[in-house]
Amino acid sequence: MRLEQAGVAFGHGTLNAFDEAAWLVLWRLGLPLDALDDVAEQPVQAAAQAQIAALLDERIASRKPAAYLTREAWLQGVPFYVDERAIVPRSFIAELLADGSIDPWLGEHTRRVLDLCTGNGSLAVLAAMAWPEVQVEAADLSPDALAVARINVDRHDLADRITLVESDGLARVGGPFDLVLCNPPYVNSDSMAALPAEYQAEPTLALAGGKDGMDFIRRLLQELSAKMAPFAVLVLEIGNERPYFEAAFPALEVVWLDTSAGADQVLLVTREALSLL
Repeated sequence: MRLEQAGVAFGHGTLNAFDEAAWLVLWRLGLPLDALDDVAEQPVQAAAQAQIAALLDERIASRKPAAYLTREAWLQGVPFYVDERAIVPRSFIAELLADGSIDPWLGEHTRRVLDLCTGNGSLAVLAAMAWPEVQVEAADLSPDALAVARINVDRHDLADRITLVESDGLARVGGPFDLVLCNPPYVNSDSMAALPAEYQAEPTLALAGGKDGMDFIRRLLQELSAKMAPFAVLVLEIGNERPYFEAAFPALEVVWLDTSAGADQVLLVTREALSLL
């Protein structure tokens, strides 16, 4: 397969060459992305074959994630617009919103949600969809990312329930919040230096977390309890950085949540635990 032979990297919606090729072919043909089995025997005209070949050539030559070429990414069956101004959405927090994993920590009191480091706004949209009674504040340092988020908030008709805020961390957000979702920049400097080109095509601001990946997280955990309601919780994604997280916060009591990537990617921490830092 051409994608394999070219050595492209995956992880922005697909995990292997077959799935990525299927995505690009179906998108180019204007077919549903979950319809491969239904159309596998469908003939493809020469002109369409040429368009598909050109798209695959662009994927290989540019080393951009496929989502930047299609201008679309999917999380939990929901489509989102994305371009190079924002990181390609792939947070495992989306799974937790969809499957109800964090619902035991929520309740009638859960009315105000903060999606910090919102990027293209996908988690804010999914949270608003999961809990129709909540108001969501979606914050990001990048005005470019917030412009992309605005497209998605409007696309899903949620402008009345999602407020977009340009903020350096917690500096300009409101509160108090009952639930905080955060997929921050957490990649440590050694890992940043080794990232494939597809990841380097994304905004560095959304990825780089300093020497141990904890720069943003240190500041967040020190400041956040003041923005949280009494029974609030934080759901925080840290990717592959659990050893660095535990080294930075050895006394912090957290709950590790199960995702499709295991139980060391996303954690939950209460306001009470944060207040003891």
